[in-house]
Amino acid sequence: MNRPAASAVPPTAPIAARRPHSFTTHGITLTDDYAWLKDPNWQEVLRDPSVLDPDIRAYLEAENAYTEALLGHTGDLQRKLVAEMRGRIKEDDSSVPAPDGPFSYFRKFRDGGQHALHCRMPRDGGEVQVLLDGDQLAAGHDYFRFGEVRHSLDHALCAWAADTKGSEYFTVRIRSWATGEDSAIDVIEETDGGVVWSADSQAFFYVKLDDNHRPMQVWRHRLGTPQAEDTLVYEEKDTGWFTHIHESSSGRFCVIAGGDHETSELWLIDLADPNAKPRLVAAREEGIQYSLGDRGDQLFILTNADDAIDFKIVLAPLDAPERANWRDLIPHRPGIYLDDFELYAGHLARLERANALPSILIRDLATNEEHAIAFAESAYSLDSLGGYEFETTNLRIAYSSMTTPSEVYDYDMVTRQRVLRKREEIPSGHDPANYVTTRIMALSHDGAEVPVSILHRKDLKRDGRAPLLLYGYGSYGYEMDAAFSASRLSLVDRGFVYAIAHIRGGADKGWGWYLDGKREKKINTFEDFAAAARALIANNYTAAKRIVGHGGSAGGMLMGAVANRHGELFAGLVAEVPFVDVLNTMLDDSLPLTPPEWPEWGNPIESEADFKTILSYSPYDNVAAKDYPAILAMGGLADPRVTYWEPAKWVARLRATMTGGGPVLLRTNMGAGHGGASGRFKRLDEVAIVYAFALWAVGLADAPRETMA
Repeated sequence: MNRPAASAVPPTAPIAARRPHSFTTHGITLTDDYAWLKDPNWQEVLRDPSVLDPDIRAYLEAENAYTEALLGHTGDLQRKLVAEMRGRIKEDDSSVPAPDGPFSYFRKFRDGGQHALHCRMPRDGGEVQVLLDGDQLAAGHDYFRFGEVRHSLDHALCAWAADTKGSEYFTVRIRSWATGEDSAIDVIEETDGGVVWSADSQAFFYVKLDDNHRPMQVWRHRLGTPQAEDTLVYEEKDTGWFTHIHESSSGRFCVIAGGDHETSELWLIDLADPNAKPRLVAAREEGIQYSLGDRGDQLFILTNADDAIDFKIVLAPLDAPERANWRDLIPHRPGIYLDDFELYAGHLARLERANALPSILIRDLATNEEHAIAFAESAYSLDSLGGYEFETTNLRIAYSSMTTPSEVYDYDMVTRQRVLRKREEIPSGHDPANYVTTRIMALSHDGAEVPVSILHRKDLKRDGRAPLLLYGYGSYGYEMDAAFSASRLSLVDRGFVYAIAHIRGGADKGWGWYLDGKREKKINTFEDFAAAARALIANNYTAAKRIVGHGGSAGGMLMGAVANRHGELFAGLVAEVPFVDVLNTMLDDSLPLTPPEWPEWGNPIESEADFKTILSYSPYDNVAAKDYPAILAMGGLADPRVTYWEPAKWVARLRATMTGGGPVLLRTNMGAGHGGASGRFKRLDEVAIVYAFALWAVGLADAPRETMA
């Protein structure tokens, strides 16, 4: 890259103090110079970020000032990017109303509004009633995010949850549809944000987080009583398991869903019985996962039992649902990943994936006849959106591609008629014909074929000179669909190619694709991402040092590992809330996510093999004296998932160890958590920083990039 003029005085990067902390595990001694950046009082910091240790706060603020100084010349560019991205958002947007009995419920936004308004109107149309005004509720808070908003079954009340710190501690309140007022008594603190109403609408169930931010307990709250009088109905004793709740398909039961990344166990509570005790469906068996829907006296169960790696659907009697009574309905088919299903009174709609492309299959439960809903583009996103009603033939689906804005359809499962209910509006204009979506296959280090979805302008000249942003995740079996994003057009319209690498660790090509990218096979994730970069170079979309990698959370770990292993391919890397201190985090069983994450990464406390595996790739532990690409790490002070000190420690070690390249930047949002800034327009400010950094890294911003040389 061009160097600044000799007279330019670059800002000075903060230097974190080294305070060595040594520890020995499995006979291996490691020294962590930056362990002090983890506040010993971190649990309280999640609840109240103002109590952060002053030395740590001073360091984080110094890093923020350095990042601001180094990227300051892109301020005008960032503002222009925000204006462009905002111009593609329909400001007074609304969701398609979802019918439930006499009403239809929906969300909408006002012009300029950051947060949603939750509303309803008569089912067949009429006056709109606004119950929750997110902008009003967010006033006075630096951060605000709704959790679940769920009306009672008698349509008289609404339970709503909100997080005002970014720490994912949600407070539940009860509001009357008649008066618009919240109950002063029914205030439930420190929940996960989910609510399930009882059938009589006089009580609801919720999950309470413990002192280590773990969802371990299900409680029943009676309206008109204080939280201190609530009844504990279920408690999970295994700290490696998380517990959540939801309504069953018919609405008859509250489903208590417990599990980790490999095993699950479900319990049912009859919502018609206020004092019902949870009833076990099938006892946990290590490695067996299942979820369910209910219909009459039968349960429909999605499971990987009996070596069904890509899952199958079985039937079980409601009164005897244990595994011995499971009978195949949709058998296992290797390579056809059965991702999810929705159950209705007369139909089963299941989402399948083959070779990283989704489709929806509809089964008539009276005749067992099936038909498919599919689309013709080479890469796209397709999903069902669910609804409130069980006795319906209507299935609501959402479709988009990297060139086609989101479309919401109502699909009649009997007549097979598809009605467009909403097409995402791009107020500033968007012509899909100006863009191209395609897909290539990248050959990884072991011969695996990795799908790569690509978006670029139609007039792109494929001469290997274009800059390219390559996005990846590759963990937990999450798929990265080739969906539409209006924001990324700001890069593509500036000549960027945008690509998504469907790497192992995700389930884009089936559950086996996920299994082949976890624990002792984790390096496949990193090598697949590098293979995608090389394939894009070989196909003349870009060149080495013209690529900017981008990932968040576990995808941020991917960026850290790629920086250590294949940094020469990249001009820059953006790691949002990056899980980079993998070994130290997995060794600390007090952290919120550590015990439930052991099945994903391994347990280095108990297993020497797991310790050595994680040590071999953990980005923080493998920083080396070498050149690194420019790096932007972004964290959130109140983040309970990837704690703020992970990116802080990583940046400190990078800056102290690397011999050239860079620069390395850290930006910590001091008023947010894992999801970044709240509010649909505030979030654009952070996207603009990412895009400005990407443009700067490849020489397309207004000023030259500083180097460490």
